[in-house]
Amino acid sequence: MERKLADADEWYGAGTYVRMGPRTERRGEARQRAPPRPREDRKPRVVREIIKDDKLRLTFYGAAREVGRSCIMVEGKGTKILIDAGIKLGEVEEHPLIEDSMLRNIDAVVISHAHLDHCGYLPHILSNGFDGPIYSLKPTLELVNIIVNDYLSISKPKGIRKDALARMPKRYKMVEYHEEFKVKDLAIKLVPAGHILGSAMVEVREGDNRLLYTGDISLRSTKLLDPAYTEYLKAETLITESTYSGKEDVFISEKQVMADFVKSMKETLKDGGKVIIPSFAVGKAQTVLFILDDYVRSGVLPKVPIYVDGMINKVMRIYRHNVIYCKDELQKRILMSDDDPFKSPNFHVVEGKDERAKVIKAEEPAIIVTTSGMLKGGPVVRYLEKLGDNNMNKLIIMGYQAPGTQGSEILGGAKEVAFDGKKVKIGLKVETYRLPGHADREQLLRLIGKVQGLKNIFVIHGEEGKQKVFAEELSRKYKVTLPVLKEHYEV
Repeated sequence: MERKLADADEWYGAGTYVRMGPRTERRGEARQRAPPRPREDRKPRVVREIIKDDKLRLTFYGAAREVGRSCIMVEGKGTKILIDAGIKLGEVEEHPLIEDSMLRNIDAVVISHAHLDHCGYLPHILSNGFDGPIYSLKPTLELVNIIVNDYLSISKPKGIRKDALARMPKRYKMVEYHEEFKVKDLAIKLVPAGHILGSAMVEVREGDNRLLYTGDISLRSTKLLDPAYTEYLKAETLITESTYSGKEDVFISEKQVMADFVKSMKETLKDGGKVIIPSFAVGKAQTVLFILDDYVRSGVLPKVPIYVDGMINKVMRIYRHNVIYCKDELQKRILMSDDDPFKSPNFHVVEGKDERAKVIKAEEPAIIVTTSGMLKGGPVVRYLEKLGDNNMNKLIIMGYQAPGTQGSEILGGAKEVAFDGKKVKIGLKVETYRLPGHADREQLLRLIGKVQGLKNIFVIHGEEGKQKVFAEELSRKYKVTLPVLKEHYEV
């Protein structure tokens, strides 16, 4: 069905696209029809939608007009792949809308990076028919193992088979950046995304038709990673994240953010309080720890213990073992000196409940970096139960908080939150500082401007209001679509 405007989705810009949707009724003059045959005499009608040569069909089973559960079907003429298989955390956990009956027909899965909203659905698809390869970078697949198993132990989702979990690592196919590989007739390449260790943009090519999916990206250099690779990008169609695409989403410099952050921490530590920093175990925690270590080493922060609790320490080991994917300066620092920042003497790993209890009871000021980032569970709950009602202490939130999570409630001013039915009082000071791992509006525009031959843009993985404003701006130059869940689009 070819048309200028879509009634079920937002569309911007000139031109047409082909959307493969359900059959619509013809309109026009009324005409006489033969009476329908009895149901038992009817033969099942088989609908076959043929994809034209060098065309790609896109179906969004998550991340359309929302943040989370990224899951996109990309189909060539004889190939079906999924890019990402994530879940959406919030008050109610949400999964991709792909039907289980479709999973056995998927030829491969490509994972952009190891965050649950991009890989948390892997156990489900492996438990319900998919048995093909899972492609990604080596550090990504190692991180997926850790965070998926942690998620399963905490959330205990139904329908996950143990044999499927045991089979998951056997499905892994490790590839390198810029190394093209084939899944039947689709050529695929992963490009550095700068978001977390091993994160990638995904390029899919059918003949001369190129599609580029950003995943989550950052164009800002960090303590650990170089920014996203933006040289020689070429694609007719771009699927871009838009988490921070709003007009107000212009990030101030990390230097200014950290100056305010350090000033606030010094006040709390000077008064003998504890600073609790809930953090995403992959990416955010490593950046925060490296910054804290630098400030303690330089004397900007007082020399207090930095306690590391939860899954963060396991992730730190994976970062250390895969340091070749980090910045050159960091590699040289480890390989050419005895100064290994991953093993800083300022870090004190908390092993188990007994050590956690000692940290809580200790009267000395301290910094506690712990999971989980949205305060939905993990060790941070124990710290809040024991330290959360003391206004000498401080909670510093540095990451995105999904609506319906305990982190979102606390940022909204809640003085009491529930964890597994148990209410916890929030009397400590609460502050938030933006230390993003995503691109802001300016960076997104810069990336888009770097893509050669670009004609079509699909905007996903963001709040709908921000997406509409962003799409209107982009439509001055490109054809822009805000896709609808489960709809098909040919490009």
